[in-house]
Amino acid sequence: QVQPVESGGGSVQAGGSLRLSCDTSAYTSRRNCMAWLRQAPGKEREGIAYTNARGDSIYYTASVKGRFTMSLDNAENTMYLQLNSVTTEDTAMYYCAAYFSQSGACSKLVDRYTTWGQGTQVTVSS
Repeated sequence: QVQPVESGGGSVQAGGSLRLSCDTSAYTSRRNCMAWLRQAPGKEREGIAYTNARGDSIYYTASVKGRFTMSLDNAENTMYLQLNSVTTEDTAMYYCAAYFSQSGACSKLVDRYTTWGQGTQVTVSS
C-alpha cells in the first residue's frame, strides 16, 4: 500500500515550536494535491493546510494561519509543517494526506484526501 510517513511529533509547552515532516516518496508522482490534517481527541478530522504538488499555492485554515507554515522540498520528496506559538488547542494527531485531482484544482474537503499516513502525535502542555 502506498502511504506517506510522518515524523517529528512530540510534547511541547504552549508557545513553543515543532516541525513535522512527511516522506512523500511513495506516491509523489501519483498525487498532485497534498494536505496536513489533524484530529484531536473526540473531534472530527480537520484540514489545516493545503497545497498543490508544486507547493506554489498554500492555503491555511483560520485556526493555524499566521502560526503554522507548510512547505515542500520536492527534491527530497518531503513535506513539512512548522508549528509555532502552539497552544493546547493544537494537541492532536497530525497526518499528511494526498490525492490525485483530474482537474488539477485541489479540494479542501477532507474526504477527498484518500492517501493517509499513520500520523504523528503532537501534545501541547500549558
